[in-house]
Amino acid sequence: MTDRKTASGGRLPRLSGRALALVYLVVALLPLALALGRQVAPLDPWERLGAGLGLVALAAMAVQFVTSGRFGVVSGRLGIDRIMAFHKIAAWWVLLGLLLHPVLYVLPTWLDDPALGAQRMMAYLTLPHYRTGVIALAALALLVLSSALRERLPLPYEVWRASHVILAVTAAGTGLHHALTTGRFSALGAVNGWWWVVAAALLLVMATLYGWRFAALHVRPWRLASVTKLADRTWELDIQPRGGTPDLEYEAGQFVWMTEGARRFPLFDHPFSIADSPTRDGLSLIVKEAGDFTNRIGALPPGTTIGIDGPYGEFTLSSHKAGAILLVAGGVGLGPIMGLLRDLVARRDPRPVRLAYAVGTVSNLACLDEIRAAQSVLDLQVMILSEAGAEGFEGEVGRLDRARLDRLLSGLDPADCVAMMCGPGPMVVAVSDTLMEIGLPVEKIVYERFDYSSGAASRQDRKRMAQVLSVGVGLAVGVAAFVLLAP
Repeated sequence: MTDRKTASGGRLPRLSGRALALVYLVVALLPLALALGRQVAPLDPWERLGAGLGLVALAAMAVQFVTSGRFGVVSGRLGIDRIMAFHKIAAWWVLLGLLLHPVLYVLPTWLDDPALGAQRMMAYLTLPHYRTGVIALAALALLVLSSALRERLPLPYEVWRASHVILAVTAAGTGLHHALTTGRFSALGAVNGWWWVVAAALLLVMATLYGWRFAALHVRPWRLASVTKLADRTWELDIQPRGGTPDLEYEAGQFVWMTEGARRFPLFDHPFSIADSPTRDGLSLIVKEAGDFTNRIGALPPGTTIGIDGPYGEFTLSSHKAGAILLVAGGVGLGPIMGLLRDLVARRDPRPVRLAYAVGTVSNLACLDEIRAAQSVLDLQVMILSEAGAEGFEGEVGRLDRARLDRLLSGLDPADCVAMMCGPGPMVVAVSDTLMEIGLPVEKIVYERFDYSSGAASRQDRKRMAQVLSVGVGLAVGVAAFVLLAP
């Protein structure tokens, strides 16, 4: 084993949640501040509100390009769960703002003369002068709705993802054109200059995501050393640097975006947690067959060229200090949990470690021998659970409920324990709320999940939702101030 430097040693500073919220508000509200200094024909208060919503929504739409989880300075301190939750919610208020933008312009006319108001709205929707604005609104509506309905759409993930990028670029590009060519506040002056800065920034973002990272996937290739079956439809990939590719600097618990062979392009990559310790050269991924890409993972031949982009995420013990550690894995959520456990073993961590590993059926259990072997190195107690029992199964049958968590944490101080959890949404919600009842502080219950389809929300989720909505309230206050401060 090689004891090499991890990613924490040289990475860029990461902004806190409060700092990011402040930056977001400044960027989204800046066009309003610039517009206050521009003289235009007097506007009805409703029209001014429509103009303000359009300015803010367009700026907020541009910010969506950097809240996709691919930029560490934005998502590093928050983690993929929180930044993606914000990204999804913010998309709805961007859409609402742009939908209201033309409606509020027409509202004063409609209140005086409904027929004339309808004619004015039809002019906005059909005249060539406003066409790019209509295209922007249609593309954004398709983007947000297709994202909300992704699980129900009969589209392969990669097709949906390509359409997501195309619609996003279309909405932003035509939206900026509409602002620059028809906007009362944006035609000239500081607001006009601001939109050109935004356009340049978006070009840089796209060049980074799909130019520089495409080149990196080909200049620094990896190779698949082996594929090992761990359990039913579950595989472990051992991936090693190829040629002059430098080994990856990461922390246990982080994840990477992986693609393979001739498909090494950012649109074709998929996120997988690193199931490994940075003390070992290369990296391991634990993957379960669950879709178009993962269903053929087990058939990849050794030697296949692999593209790795990362590391990402803040699901790390170094980011969440505590005197005791609870690891909770549900199903394929075992990946990052095994990464943390393997790193604890490699470093011979002296802290008490408790591990709960729950699956639906016994055939889904993986890495049991390695988990048991870790007990000879660590102060480790293990609880293995299956919702359905089987002959010869020596673990517990059922779910990870309050009684089992109490038993697993017996003798530990909940206030000085960090819980690192990865699994399906419903399990994460139930266990997170139970751990809070037991006494773990909310900031020490850390989880990752890639399954949001259940719609369930934990207490921690609801708290985060309130924080996200407070940012939306800040935008609303800014727009109201813009209307009230009209000269």
